[in-house]
Amino acid sequence: MTFGDDFMNTHYTDEKNTLITMALLKAHGIKKVIASPGTTNIRLVASMQQDPFFEMYSAADERSAAYIACGLAYESGEPVVLTCTGATASRNYVPGLTEAFYRKLPVLAITSTQHLGRVGQNIAQVIDRSVQMNDTVRLSVQIPTCHTDEDEWAANVQINRAILELTRAGGGPVHINLETTYSSNFSVEKLPEARPIFRIGYSDAFPSLPDGRIGIFVGAHRKWSSALTNAVDAFCAAHNAIVLCDQTSNYRGKYRVLFSLVTSQDRYCAKCNNFDLIIHIGDISGSYPYFNSREEWRVNPDGEIRDTFNHLKYVFEMNEETFFEKYSKSEISTDPKENLLCEWEKEYNNMYSAIGDLPFSNIYIAKKMSECIPENSILHLGILNTLRSWNFFETPESVEVASNTGGFGIDGIMSSAIGASLGNREKLVFCVIGDLAFFYDINSLGNHNVSHNIRIMLLNNGRGTEFRNYNHPGAMFGDDADEFIAAADHYGAKSKDLVQHYATDLGFEYLSSCDKSSFEENLKKFVDVGYTDKPMVFEIFLDWKDESDALEIIRNIMVDVDWERRKKVKGMIKGIIGQSGVNAIKKIAGRK
Repeated sequence: MTFGDDFMNTHYTDEKNTLITMALLKAHGIKKVIASPGTTNIRLVASMQQDPFFEMYSAADERSAAYIACGLAYESGEPVVLTCTGATASRNYVPGLTEAFYRKLPVLAITSTQHLGRVGQNIAQVIDRSVQMNDTVRLSVQIPTCHTDEDEWAANVQINRAILELTRAGGGPVHINLETTYSSNFSVEKLPEARPIFRIGYSDAFPSLPDGRIGIFVGAHRKWSSALTNAVDAFCAAHNAIVLCDQTSNYRGKYRVLFSLVTSQDRYCAKCNNFDLIIHIGDISGSYPYFNSREEWRVNPDGEIRDTFNHLKYVFEMNEETFFEKYSKSEISTDPKENLLCEWEKEYNNMYSAIGDLPFSNIYIAKKMSECIPENSILHLGILNTLRSWNFFETPESVEVASNTGGFGIDGIMSSAIGASLGNREKLVFCVIGDLAFFYDINSLGNHNVSHNIRIMLLNNGRGTEFRNYNHPGAMFGDDADEFIAAADHYGAKSKDLVQHYATDLGFEYLSSCDKSSFEENLKKFVDVGYTDKPMVFEIFLDWKDESDALEIIRNIMVDVDWERRKKVKGMIKGIIGQSGVNAIKKIAGRK
């Protein structure tokens, strides 16, 4: 349908960012709209005009429109939408939005813009709205046009975020800058299925837990209090739930499941990895988790939207203890269909017992050291290859684990471990780190505050072996990946003397190994609390090929005989109907 056709026969625009905006406004019950004339916002206004849900008003003067919105929002107690075109029209909202800001009135200003790349190019009616005055809006988001599923997901998250900010912490005005392509197609008859996200505070009514299987996923987490552990344990007992952990989660209650070994299999999908609800607490995980879940809830005092698994429905802006105590007392599952903890433990134990002989590698070392690391010690792990390796194996309950998963960089791993050793002088602090990260942070060894209780394990394979692993995109380049992608042969190219001299000159105890036999002998010394009163560096020389082979072994412990068959069938279907057809079928079936 184009502008040349009878307007009464038009429907919605085909611009997806606009469709998502409208669908979410409806899902959140926001219907009052004050529209000002213009060209860039025609797609939004014309689409709203055709939908009887929206209560439309017209105002030719944007300054007046914003003040009208203030009065309407105050009297109705409802959010009010403003929409105008580009250029200086949006600037005329400023006085009214300032009024709304200081009165905490829920006014949503939706401005429309040409392609964001045109800003600053001397193109008529294109002005920069990327930065707003501090006291005009609480939040401003840019919503580009949508071309991919990822674009649509990002738009959905950002628009939900903007809408929720209208009433958060007392509320106030919010701005959405909506990019348009000037599409003349108004043939869309139905808005897309929106995925509204709702924020729950202490005083709000709590939603009911969905029926079925519940998993609590814990990303990197601060030290657990006994009260929080007890609250989570009580929740799991009441609802047959489990706690899905990596090493940095640090939950050590009754329902801990170390999930990486089970979920990382290349050709096997464990049935236990199907959930009706994932409750997400903690921060960034270094395990790149995947769970098949219909719904996700996020619990954190910051109340921010973190749509980690693309199924977020509720954000609980509260401390975790309050959340779990609430659901432990208010709702109790009376008909558990299976013991979820036993199911996961059985799956993990079967895989662990099936691990064959591993090459001398990060994974082999993690397996051996996890069995003998001293009680009450602290373990700092390098990101990616090292952290992944340790996530396959359990550690003693009293061991605390940390990794720099916040910024997820390699540049300060040893420094962080040294800092931990200064704050816990009565505990041994172990740092396991690859060679690139070690040399990146080597100056930290020379700090005169370095304490005797720090022990550093250097895994020296002469390159960033992460980029040579069989399943990494860098693997397609073979040996050509070494020079620039994996940064091979820097820092002495696995010199047997370089680190030894540096460490001993600084007063460190130094050990080294290059095979399983010498490693296992030196490992006894490395973990021995009384072996030395000096800080220690244990350098282990490895081969990148062994690293890759070990990873491939650990990720192929279990093979589903039907997996290959299903893969072939999916490939055939995709070849016939294309990826767009596959996506359409997934949407019909309710899958991502």
